[in-house]
Amino acid sequence: MLDKKYKLCPELKVMRDPVHGYINVKYKVVWDLINSPEVQRLRRIQQLGGTRLVYHTAEHSRFSHSLGVYEIVRLMIERVSDLQSVLEEQEQVALLCAGLLHDVGHGPFSHSFEAVTKTDHEEFTERIILEDTQVNRILNEADPDLPQLVADIIAHRSERKILSQIISSQMDADRMDYLLRDSYFTGVSYGEFDLYRILRTIRVIDDKIVIKESGIHAVEDYIMARYQMYWQVYLHPVSRSFESILHALFRRMQDLYSEGRFNETGLEVFEPFIKGDTDIPLSAHFKLDESACFAGFVKLMDSEDEILKDLSSRLLNRDLFEYIDFPGNDRKVEIEKIAVEKGYDPRYYILEDFATQILYSPYKEEEESAIWVNSDCGLRELSNASTIVKGFAQGKDKEDHKLFFPKELQ
Repeated sequence: MLDKKYKLCPELKVMRDPVHGYINVKYKVVWDLINSPEVQRLRRIQQLGGTRLVYHTAEHSRFSHSLGVYEIVRLMIERVSDLQSVLEEQEQVALLCAGLLHDVGHGPFSHSFEAVTKTDHEEFTERIILEDTQVNRILNEADPDLPQLVADIIAHRSERKILSQIISSQMDADRMDYLLRDSYFTGVSYGEFDLYRILRTIRVIDDKIVIKESGIHAVEDYIMARYQMYWQVYLHPVSRSFESILHALFRRMQDLYSEGRFNETGLEVFEPFIKGDTDIPLSAHFKLDESACFAGFVKLMDSEDEILKDLSSRLLNRDLFEYIDFPGNDRKVEIEKIAVEKGYDPRYYILEDFATQILYSPYKEEEESAIWVNSDCGLRELSNASTIVKGFAQGKDKEDHKLFFPKELQ
């Protein structure tokens, strides 16, 4: 039994959760982090961005997902006896905090916002943990070494690779929660797999997470769940249509700003993200959640700029672009000519999107992201232990190239 260095809550804190039953919190530092403004902000960031325009019940937040990742990390520490024996309490607490905080830097609309504004949620996450924030003060009060330990785990800089492997790898607490959670809230069964079977078969060998050979089938189900969720949910064409319009809207604001023609009032919240700042203040990041974005889109519906007015209306009213499999550059040019004839600027109304997904990639032994199986023959990388996964690894990556445009151009 490890000596208890970190303060405990006066009593066990529990929160009901539709995926895990309960979220259990015993450490005061974790409870204080949950109640910090930076983590509470995640209630105002939806987990699935534009996907909720496809699946109408997909209204869950980054906050609930962050709690879920924390809970899976807690379950791993509690139920995998090997982990309890190889991790000191400081490492366990750092892991729990990393699970909770791994997405604290996320902006609105999932990852699509990062592509158009050239921001990185991982960079913001590290800044929130290390700079002058409530999160940093809470971690520092619990243990002055904790902020850097947590940041290093999330950024894969930790000397102990097993710590980062638990948070971010090919089979980690992050992926396991979002597959189960997103499947539940979208109402689909594609993302379901046997989490508890995987936990029962996890072992620690050579300071890395491995799976007993008897757990291979559960891991195969997990791999297939990822594949199905990406193509049936995350990369759904309607969701990508929403994201394409979102990109076009912000690109239009950026273009107008660079030309000195962005004259919209009451939209100061957007300015740090459209004027090309490379060092966006954390205060600006905190203010920009999805509520602020939608309030801004409502204002843009009264814009004198017809493109801003139209694109914001499309986002708010789900008047999305149609899509076709990419027809080739020659046909794209023809569609662009038709768009110009009908008064549409192709820069904002003829949009390409290329999606690809690697189902499973074998990694070299020294990398912590691999999934390893403990068999009678010793440790084997998963694609060498599973004929199903081997087929995935040797097959071509799935790709999907689409062209989006207003339905009036069909």
